[in-house]
Amino acid sequence: MFGRRIPRSQDTPDGINKLKTALDEADAVVIGAGAGLSTSAGFIYTGERLEKWFPDFVREYGIRDMYSGGFQVMQLPPEELWAYWSRYIYINRYMDPPKPVYKDLLKLVKDKDYFVLTTNVDHCFQKAGFDKKRLFYTQGDYGLWQCSTPCHDKTYDNEETVREMVLAQGFAIEEDGTLAVPEGVTLKMTIPTELIPRCPVCGEPMSMNLRADDRFVEDEGWHAASQRYSDFLRRHRNMKVLFLETAVGWNTPGIIKFAFWQMTNEWPDAIYACLNYNEAYAPDEIKAKSICINGDIGDILNKLK
Repeated sequence: MFGRRIPRSQDTPDGINKLKTALDEADAVVIGAGAGLSTSAGFIYTGERLEKWFPDFVREYGIRDMYSGGFQVMQLPPEELWAYWSRYIYINRYMDPPKPVYKDLLKLVKDKDYFVLTTNVDHCFQKAGFDKKRLFYTQGDYGLWQCSTPCHDKTYDNEETVREMVLAQGFAIEEDGTLAVPEGVTLKMTIPTELIPRCPVCGEPMSMNLRADDRFVEDEGWHAASQRYSDFLRRHRNMKVLFLETAVGWNTPGIIKFAFWQMTNEWPDAIYACLNYNEAYAPDEIKAKSICINGDIGDILNKLK
């Protein structure tokens, strides 16, 4: 029904005030969140953050951004691979983002009946104070490991081991949880062999619980969150629902974007809002029920205060 080409960005006239009104009048808000939300919050995978936390990997392997670097190190010995990934996990999962974008978003909806559907895996919603029973992380969580095979459908919290890994490389952890490099310390690019995570059932290596192929483990918590999301939609189908899409790109549009379009089209009192930097768009079929605001999500949230 809807076109699949990547469209030109649009801007609804007086979009900020129209969105304020839609928020005030909504019985419920369904937030759809993409990677741009964390980017706006300061979780940048290149530049200063890359040079600060991975200077040795940048020199040795020419890594240009953290994300692609995660693939570059896959063929390295496990002691070196997990040195890289433990840093990656710690700074993007266990440290807070530099900017309060997620907290600003929570202020908008905290007094509303809300639910969050996100493809992000950095746990920023829960760290900002969102109710964990109103969150569905569809693509996994940096804070979880799974069997790489996988031999069973269970995930494992990795915080304690990740902390040991980064400390073993020479990092220090401040009282507020921030990672730091002590003066005069040369970081190691390896971890002790005994810290390499292995499946407690079959002994095979562990991997990140991130959706990359059909080996992704949808554990009990994943299914419970999926069911809560489905129940939320069922209960609110005939109410005034605002589908608030925040910084969702075109890598996996079927999870949030196309689903929001479909429900907005079918539900009589639904409104669709798309907040995006250069990709704020609504198809013709729902344009009359849509609000598009082009810009950085953090700036838009500041205007909505």
